[in-house]
Amino acid sequence: MLIKNIKIYPMVGEIIDRGYIYIKDKKILKVGEMSDSEINNILDNDIIDGEGLSAFPGFIDAHCHISLWEDAVGLEGEDGNEENDPATPQLRAIDAINPFDRCFKDALKSGVTCAVISPGSANPIGGQVVAVKTFGHRVDDMVVKEPLAIKFALGENPKRVYGDKEELPSTRMTVAAIIREQLQKAKRYMNEIDYAEADEEYDEPDYDMKCEALLPLLQKKIQAHFHAHRADDIFTAIRISKEFNLDYVIIHATEGYLISEDLKKEEAKIITGPLFCDRSKVEMKNLSNFNPVKLNKEGLDVAISTDHPVVPTEYLTFSGALAIKEGLDWLEALKSITINPAKICGLDDKIGSIEEGKDADIVLFDEDPFNLKATPKIIIIDGKRVI
Repeated sequence: MLIKNIKIYPMVGEIIDRGYIYIKDKKILKVGEMSDSEINNILDNDIIDGEGLSAFPGFIDAHCHISLWEDAVGLEGEDGNEENDPATPQLRAIDAINPFDRCFKDALKSGVTCAVISPGSANPIGGQVVAVKTFGHRVDDMVVKEPLAIKFALGENPKRVYGDKEELPSTRMTVAAIIREQLQKAKRYMNEIDYAEADEEYDEPDYDMKCEALLPLLQKKIQAHFHAHRADDIFTAIRISKEFNLDYVIIHATEGYLISEDLKKEEAKIITGPLFCDRSKVEMKNLSNFNPVKLNKEGLDVAISTDHPVVPTEYLTFSGALAIKEGLDWLEALKSITINPAKICGLDDKIGSIEEGKDADIVLFDEDPFNLKATPKIIIIDGKRVI
């Protein structure tokens, strides 16, 4: 596929005012200016003349629960939280995803081509996060990375869920202790495996599904995604991550703007959002759409997410527009839903920018994508035109 006569916002390097993108075998093979003589050597039956259109990398919702709470279904479609055990790292979000949930189509039509889908925040350790493309009918074929992270939750949610049942945890201390206990068990389990491999006289430990799920985390092959709204919970996430040497990401960081200098010193990875919502619980009382603006001014690469279904994924660009209204630079807002979430989630080798060798996930608009009325004219995922 050859897309020509377009303005390109590659998110790396300079904006190309009049250029082309050549796609082959699901990947971006070449990006250049229309004046580039190489375009004359490209022969392809599938040519799109994008005169008047601007090309952007497919948008990324860096934290959501799309289809884990299916739209307009109710209890039968609520699969995001297992509320009978506060430590469930062995659960996999991929096993609860239904690609036929209409919210995937809504997200796609808005230009969101990748969603990072996480278990909910009822449990201190909730399960395994997965990144998927938003087009397809079989989730296994939509995967970008699985598992991408282990979901942890601090603060109000685990306290409320288990406190209401008069079970542990009922305090922030216990939430943190449950996380530490399971991580310590997994660390010991990992060491016992290493001992057994090094010494044939040393027996391997009995299989433990929870510990097995945490091994890639302790080996820093996947990330720790910490649900944390309040400043004190954010610091607890950082404290635990340092204790166990985790590659951590702070999800929500609602009070991040109150501690932005500290987060900069820590070089913390931050996924903000939801923005397009009310202050629905106590730990969100300081919610402000200025949050990503302040964090960006502090020099942090910030992503904006929807936390779907809190805010439907299709309103990701609206969330970015709210940040622009509060003072976020337009291009920085665009980065917050493209290259920044890709970098933060460790997916920037595949998605997040229009570069040679990246997945051919491209959205084309004829106006500013942050305008309320803006709708993509063309959407391409893995080199296939889907809209």
